[in-house]
Amino acid sequence: MNQEKASSTGSYPQANTDRQNDVAYVLDERRRAALADVDNAEFSWFHVKVCLVAGVGFFTDAYDIFAINIASTMLGYVYGKGQKLNINQDLGVKVATPVGTFVGQLLFGWLADLVGRKRMYGVELLIIITGTFAQALAGNGHAVSVIGVLIVWRFITGIGIGGDYPLSAVISSEFASTRTRGRLMTAVFAAQGWGNFTAALVAYIIVAAYKPLLLKDSPLQLNHVDYMWRLLIGLGCVPGVIALYFRLTIPETPRFTMDIERNVRQASQDIDNVLSTGKFVVDPDAVIQRVQAPKASRRDFVAYFSKWENGKVLLGTAYSWFALDIAFYGLGLNSSIILQAIGFGTPPVKGILGIYENLKNVCVGNLILSAAGLVPGYYASFLFIDSWGRKPIQLMGFSVLTVLFATMGFAYRRLTATPAAVKGFVVLYCFANFFQNFGPNTTTFVIPGEAFPTRYRSTAHGISAASGKLGAIVAQVGFARMVNIGGTNKFVKHILEILSFFMLTGIGSTLLLPETKQRTLEEISNEDQTGFIDGARRTSACT
Repeated sequence: MNQEKASSTGSYPQANTDRQNDVAYVLDERRRAALADVDNAEFSWFHVKVCLVAGVGFFTDAYDIFAINIASTMLGYVYGKGQKLNINQDLGVKVATPVGTFVGQLLFGWLADLVGRKRMYGVELLIIITGTFAQALAGNGHAVSVIGVLIVWRFITGIGIGGDYPLSAVISSEFASTRTRGRLMTAVFAAQGWGNFTAALVAYIIVAAYKPLLLKDSPLQLNHVDYMWRLLIGLGCVPGVIALYFRLTIPETPRFTMDIERNVRQASQDIDNVLSTGKFVVDPDAVIQRVQAPKASRRDFVAYFSKWENGKVLLGTAYSWFALDIAFYGLGLNSSIILQAIGFGTPPVKGILGIYENLKNVCVGNLILSAAGLVPGYYASFLFIDSWGRKPIQLMGFSVLTVLFATMGFAYRRLTATPAAVKGFVVLYCFANFFQNFGPNTTTFVIPGEAFPTRYRSTAHGISAASGKLGAIVAQVGFARMVNIGGTNKFVKHILEILSFFMLTGIGSTLLLPETKQRTLEEISNEDQTGFIDGARRTSACT
């Protein structure tokens, strides 16, 4: 009777509402306190571990991607007509990985937001290891040639490489403190430069080691060149094998646990454990308290990105990466062609010795380009990204690249007319590599890992990265189809001019982006964090 009366007066429902509001307030405060612990954490061994574990993946990615630049020359000597792959064969082995990467970035970006960063981290590395090892064992068959087999396995390897982009970016950003987030993410991405350099160094060592045996080969049957490319590609799986255990045992990010699994209590516990011991513990008998918070869905995705303040950021990150990768991969996968086109290191002798000299010169040329431009560029970004900011570095990079590519393109004939001028061209080419990395190649990786809410961070990074790989595919196909217009390598100057135009458009897309330095991930997401949690959903025991 009293209960019915109380209900009719509304006193009990009011009490329940007040209690729900109190619970929501407490949970909301606990979430913000937990996030503050991550954002303000001192740099620790755990952050170093995250950097190394994620960085090894990018080292392996870059090694696998850019080793083919040298391996394709070797493949031409063994399997090509006239000791050179035809246009379609060369294009196939080079573009297969970017196509696979495009698929992997979209797929793993979505899966990491759906089932978790930890569950997917390591899966992509297993794909890379398997695909890389299988490439080294590729052979001819009655139904398919060795080039066809390589194309298939490079596509599969590319899927794993694609998964590494959103996963490594998001994991490193979600564990980093606000003060050092840019440098941590840049250090992860800088491993790409070392992978590129190591691919050229390993190729040089292999070529030098096989020189005595190569010189005994018949010009019609270069068996030891066949050994060379298999070793070069196959060794790419070694760092991946070393890093696999650490990837499979890395903790889930607290932000995923809080904002997607909506388990604030477990996330708070994980943060305490990770920051103090570097480890995490999941109690199977612990009480799980789910909260009510914004949840990823197709409708919510459209609602969030249909707002111009959010949609323009995704547009800016996606197009900036597209424009950058047209140049970065268009040149990076064809640097041996560029070096030959300008006459840099062209062997003066023919026959077997000429083959050795050409392979050696291709390796040395790639070593020079990596050491003089790529690697220093990453660490210049590392030094300034948290002080200058991401946006100024990207604007500067696109602006300088516009000028450099225009200079190399419009002054191409003068810069390749004499041996002294060729050295000047190589210097400009190295500067272009430097300002790609001390510029948009680094920032297009960093910004998408910061600029979106947790429930869409990996998906949006995957979309942005896939847009970049679309640019790489367009550049690679375009380069292959245009480079010989008017004669062998005659169209290189015009390709450089086209790249200058795309760098100019990258300046415009950069203006759409926010500056993310020294801001929390939640602040950048354009979502009000006060009242982000509006109550507890249910409480149950984990079974």
